[in-house]
Amino acid sequence: MNKILLWSLSAALAGFLFGFDTVVISGADKKLQELWHTSDAFHGAVVMAMALWGTVAGAIFGGIPTNKIGRKKTLIWIGFLFLVSAVGSALANDPWTFAVFRFLGGLGIGASTIAAPAYVSEIAPAKDRGRLVSLYQFNIVLGILIAFLSNYLLRDAGENAWRWMIGVMAFPAFLYTIIVFTIPESPRWLLSKSRNEEARMVLEKINPNEKIEDLMEELHPLENENQHEKSETIFLKKYRYPLILAFLIALFNQFSGINAFLYYAPRIFAEAGLEESAALMSSVGIGITNLVFTLIGVALIDVLGRKVLMFIGSIGYIISLGLVSIAFFLKWQGIQVPVFLFLFIASHAIGQGAVIWVFISEIFPNHLRASGQAFGSSTHWVLAAIIPSMIPFLFSTIGAGVVFLIFTVMMVFQLLFVIFMMPETKGKSLEELQKTVFKTHI
Repeated sequence: MNKILLWSLSAALAGFLFGFDTVVISGADKKLQELWHTSDAFHGAVVMAMALWGTVAGAIFGGIPTNKIGRKKTLIWIGFLFLVSAVGSALANDPWTFAVFRFLGGLGIGASTIAAPAYVSEIAPAKDRGRLVSLYQFNIVLGILIAFLSNYLLRDAGENAWRWMIGVMAFPAFLYTIIVFTIPESPRWLLSKSRNEEARMVLEKINPNEKIEDLMEELHPLENENQHEKSETIFLKKYRYPLILAFLIALFNQFSGINAFLYYAPRIFAEAGLEESAALMSSVGIGITNLVFTLIGVALIDVLGRKVLMFIGSIGYIISLGLVSIAFFLKWQGIQVPVFLFLFIASHAIGQGAVIWVFISEIFPNHLRASGQAFGSSTHWVLAAIIPSMIPFLFSTIGAGVVFLIFTVMMVFQLLFVIFMMPETKGKSLEELQKTVFKTHI
């Protein structure tokens, strides 16, 4: 188990780079708009959102290398993309060059949401799978916290503070790339490619006390079944149910407003009447809250289950987002909005944050896992690109109160989804889920 934990944590470090890259731009937001004299529309859709468009591309196409060259090699390339993005963005002197390098970082984020959860889910035992895959989410929020803290500490680093804020990510990106070279390939992927001897060696390391032949027989489909599966896609009628589940959980994740908030936290706090320094410090508090409640979610996901955590998170979303909307409508100033948003982050961390990448990595069969995750991740990131890019425009037109009201209504629909559609997946092997839960919905 110690080896599995170490390998899971190593792969999940891609989540740290994901979280850091996603949020670090918030510290440079206003400075970049002032520096390059861009309009709200251009700044939101190009300068700020280009990484998200890269993430969309990474999510759409990331399943291809994850399937073709393997989980491990894909994770190595992800580290390289983050490294190049950090250095290039920090050295950029115009918005288009900056956007191109941010796009490369986005490719890394999108691909990581497929390769990292797939890898961990395929090496983890069923009883610990939720907790181990959740390490990816834990690393995301750790990266978010460190990015908020880094932005705060570097805020007075002079005229080029924004370059330091963005460029500092090169250090963890380099370290991650070195670490991920040390992990083995996923045995399930190796078996899917008929590389049985390599799979046997990895399984012997993972399960030294089990009969490897029996285990390989359980994981590896019969030859005629394997040949049939090679021609399958996730869009066949029999996979409609997991496809709908992946689509809806990803859709609701972004219609909570989470990425819009993380990208524009200082701006949102400023809209609520906080001064710039207080807004940045409140952002650090958001990062700490996110980390603490993610740890709680990770601890509970294999105890209470995915569905219960989503139920708790949905209730918290509705209450917190509703209060934020009311606060903006009634023009409450001071501490109220930060407090409500802290509740919002706690609700996200213990619910959607802890569950989404675990759940999507569980609901598709082995031979379609990367493709299924690519679909779920693509849905997630298309919306994550569209919604945050519209925030500056929406705030200046319909107002923050209406925006948060829309998010509140969407979370009511998420609650209904959790109650009436979402199955529980805790404690079942990936093969058991494939044979039982989802075949009943064909």
